[in-house]
Amino acid sequence: MPALVAIATRAQPRVRWSSVVLPKEHGSWSLALEPLALGLLAVPSVPGLWLALAAFAGFLARRPLRLARRETDVARRHAAVQALAILAGVALGALIVAFMLAPVNLIGWLVAPALAGAVFLVFDLQNDGREGAAEIAGATAFAAFTGTIAAAGGWTFVGAGALLFAMCGRAIPTVMAVRSYVRSTKTGRLQPLPALVAATLAAATAMVLSWRGLLPLVVPIALTLLWLRTWVLLVFPRPRIRARTLGFQELGWGVAYVVSVALLWSM
Repeated sequence: MPALVAIATRAQPRVRWSSVVLPKEHGSWSLALEPLALGLLAVPSVPGLWLALAAFAGFLARRPLRLARRETDVARRHAAVQALAILAGVALGALIVAFMLAPVNLIGWLVAPALAGAVFLVFDLQNDGREGAAEIAGATAFAAFTGTIAAAGGWTFVGAGALLFAMCGRAIPTVMAVRSYVRSTKTGRLQPLPALVAATLAAATAMVLSWRGLLPLVVPIALTLLWLRTWVLLVFPRPRIRARTLGFQELGWGVAYVVSVALLWSM
């Protein structure tokens, strides 16, 4: 009997946890981590840290959820179910701790991220996660979480809402611009108008809010630079940029945006 057990154990393929958890889409890492980093850098707090942990666990749970529903390999599906259970437990536990430690009720601040996340999840579970509406919803879910982290850190409704806008102004036009450019390299048809309109509205709104004292000057300056980047990327003729190169460029933009806005917010 021990020999049979040993043979059966060796016959079971080992599945690396990372292979069923880590997202394959490199751009999704930036979209998820930028808002969490901005929230924690601008408004460092213990409840905010727990919220960021909950959001990150939810981000990692996306792939195991898909595999648990669709994977035909028994070992991989079993590993995905285990990973999903662990990540769900981490997310729920972190949320409970954040609610206990936060100085305000966070339920209202979680509505926008939850709704946007639910929209993305509906698309993603139907294998439509790369649709335009799905990508925008996913970016909005994490960008809106910045306001939740700020509220957990004790910021007022106006201050947390301003930080939320600053992140949405970066994330949503960026998703639209990158999506438009990548699609154009595959189809030969470029549709720049939606992304240009979104970038223009973000920069213009930031200018108005800054003029009224609701946003620091760094936000409209940064969003204007991103507006120029969108025009250069989608309007002016240029050599084709590979998707990998474009991803690294956007990573650089994201790091610069998060660090500059977080450090200069209170100045």
